Amino acid sequence: MMRSLYSGVAGLKTHQTRMDVIGNNIANVNTVGFKGSNVQFMDVLYQTSQRATGSNPANGAGGTNAKQIGLGITTASITKQLSGTGSAETTNNPYDLMLNSDSFFIVSRGNMNYFTKVGAFQMDGAGYLVTGTGELVMGWQVDPDDPTQIRKDTVSALQVESPENQYSEPQATTAAYVSGNIDKTDAVFEDGGAKIMNVTIYDEKGYGYNVKMNVRQNNTADQNTYTVSIESITDSNNVPITAGYQLSGDQLVFDPDTGAFQSIGGGDAITLTINDDAFKPISIDFSTSTMYATSASSTIKLNKGDLKGLGGGRKVGKLDEVSINTDGKIYGVYDNGEEKLLGQIAVAKFANPAGLEAIGNSMYQTTQNSGDFDGIGQEVTEGGGTMSQGVIEMSDVDLSTEFTDMIVTQRGFQANSRIITTSDTMLEELINLKR
Repeated sequence: MMRSLYSGVAGLKTHQTRMDVIGNNIANVNTVGFKGSNVQFMDVLYQTSQRATGSNPANGAGGTNAKQIGLGITTASITKQLSGTGSAETTNNPYDLMLNSDSFFIVSRGNMNYFTKVGAFQMDGAGYLVTGTGELVMGWQVDPDDPTQIRKDTVSALQVESPENQYSEPQATTAAYVSGNIDKTDAVFEDGGAKIMNVTIYDEKGYGYNVKMNVRQNNTADQNTYTVSIESITDSNNVPITAGYQLSGDQLVFDPDTGAFQSIGGGDAITLTINDDAFKPISIDFSTSTMYATSASSTIKLNKGDLKGLGGGRKVGKLDEVSINTDGKIYGVYDNGEEKLLGQIAVAKFANPAGLEAIGNSMYQTTQNSGDFDGIGQEVTEGGGTMSQGVIEMSDVDLSTEFTDMIVTQRGFQANSRIITTSDTMLEELINLKR
């Protein structure tokens, strides 16, 4: 039989393979995180009817080239460009993530780790971060010895909304500070009047109390010295507490020449002590207060926490929202103002991403040609990558390119079919010689 018949068949099969790949690309044009495939062709074995010869100066003969007849075409490779990044679609879903790097999310099912570009995650009933098909999203846990740090160990499932993460513990108030200005000519100080300041404090169980503090001028002769006192401490129902309380000092002094703060109780701060084990001593810092002329109006006020915002105390907090930073760190934001580190999403990088094997559901597994996963992973920012929250990566399929390739593939298929029909016509002519 004619070799061209088999070359045509090989061409048909190979172009059909390419059309299958193009069809799969187009079908997944709207698949989140999909990476299109490319088909490369190559020729196959050749039948050599005459080998090449070298020149022979002795008999004056020159060299000749080999005579070879090709036997068709086959598929050289079907590859995915996994190192690129598709376009972004904004979803505003806090658990939708996009990798702006060549890395992969690490997911797990049945104690096996897989890898994906699709960051369309959600929360399951147990509070675990999972994919749409139920694979667990893997990452690093918070260091038990330091809850502000991540322990980069073997990756494990991230239970972001675990029962213990639904609430933040209350914290007793340990610090407050006074800010603003006292104008000694303020009418509020006339006839022994006082400037009233309020602040909310918390005990160790998270119950809130209102502290009302008064500031009075000592006398009209010395308008640079003031007496500080606690007027009342009441609970959320405006009922005064029964426990006693006291201040470690009460004399607030300003420099008579400059109006700058000078001292309170001999230092920068005084301590409010409440005679109840549920409360902690509260240091009240006056060092930023001043006594300047300001149109006979005082702005002095009492603020919770110290000058760095620490020690203000808080009530029990309920998880309000989840925030994921560009480095993959997950924070819980609570309605009491606390922000708590809950974990970090780890990623995997490979020496040859195209060597990964697709297993469906937009997931891949390692092969001998992709490089191994060490079980720990790395931070997405290593190598300059980032993670975006509230967006997902779309398919990288370019329809214009796919349709153009479809036309070329169709014409190639038609041309190869003509090889078969023409070869058949030639065989028919040969058979007809007998007639």
